[in-house]
Amino acid sequence: MAAIPLGLQQRDVIGIAETGSGKTAAFVLPMLSYISRLPPISEENEAEGPYAVVLAPTRELAQQIEKETVKFAHDLGIKVVSIVGGKSIEEQGFKIAQGCEVVIATPGRLIDCLQRRLAVLNQCNYVVLDEADTMIDKGLEDQVNEDEELDDKKIYRTTYMFSATMPPAVERLARNYLRNPVVVTIGSAGTTTDLITQNVVMISKESEKFEKLKRLLDEVLGDHKTAIVFANTKKNVNILAKSLSKNGYHHVITLHSDLQQSQRDSNLEGFKTKRYNVLVATDAAGRGIDVPDVAHVINYEMPPKIEKYTHRIGRTGRAGKTGLATTFLTMQDTGVFYDLKKMLIQSNSSVPPELARHEASKYKPGTIPDRPPRHN
Repeated sequence: MAAIPLGLQQRDVIGIAETGSGKTAAFVLPMLSYISRLPPISEENEAEGPYAVVLAPTRELAQQIEKETVKFAHDLGIKVVSIVGGKSIEEQGFKIAQGCEVVIATPGRLIDCLQRRLAVLNQCNYVVLDEADTMIDKGLEDQVNEDEELDDKKIYRTTYMFSATMPPAVERLARNYLRNPVVVTIGSAGTTTDLITQNVVMISKESEKFEKLKRLLDEVLGDHKTAIVFANTKKNVNILAKSLSKNGYHHVITLHSDLQQSQRDSNLEGFKTKRYNVLVATDAAGRGIDVPDVAHVINYEMPPKIEKYTHRIGRTGRAGKTGLATTFLTMQDTGVFYDLKKMLIQSNSSVPPELARHEASKYKPGTIPDRPPRHN
């Protein structure tokens, strides 16, 4: 509601919003409105490339944006092509060459297509960066180049930047490349929706985790619902999935970057259709995975950054529904104690006494606490 009218005026927009709040529609609708006022892509102008580019950090998110965009674009006669890793680059280049108004891409694959001259962006004056903070972590800031010709021709690019968090690198990118942007903040930067109940369980021994995990899954699966279990590494995801299978959980599937794209797509589709009721994943599933009715997100391992925690638990409590997130916390996670405690307090969630008392939760990492003056 806040962002769409601004987009219709072709204002540059920075959108900071809690996960699951409808960011995709907020940039897709103004983008399609803009394109519908331009000449259709035809044999005369198809060689100049698309009118708009949407960049997303992961294949899954790019494909999900494509799916949502096509719902609106199809009846407008607007053609949408996604280009992501894991699929034939020649085939994707051929689709672009046939003409399309919108390209949805991961940054690496888009750069490959441009370098191989499989794609050009001569008439692209509408750019969307979805989950900008993650793409910056992956080196996007070094890859962005301003097109100086835009100013000479008095043609201005409309740029949308969306994210659930606003780290300094995103602010820097916005300052350099956006033109007098409007900042739309829904909730607080880096927070999650109030519909998610956050539980943090302090774990004293690593061996306690698996039994607690089984108890949590039994509750969810007993109600015929689904759960996502996050681990920090691909190795731990595979170990955890095998352990669950050996313990009688026969509808468990994995998602991480070592899987072939076809396998990732198949696994995700199986989870969405509830053929599988437990998804064990790395942060490859932390963003852009929109699965209806995920009842419980379980952080088997706490991520090292609070931004990743925010996105992980945002896989539940989406589109106005309630959700539950449980996180196992150990003394190996002290680097994130301060930020986690702050987030729990902001969301009116319970803070475990061990976390509240711990010295690491009282000061932001890298800062030196004030010490009382010495008395002679």
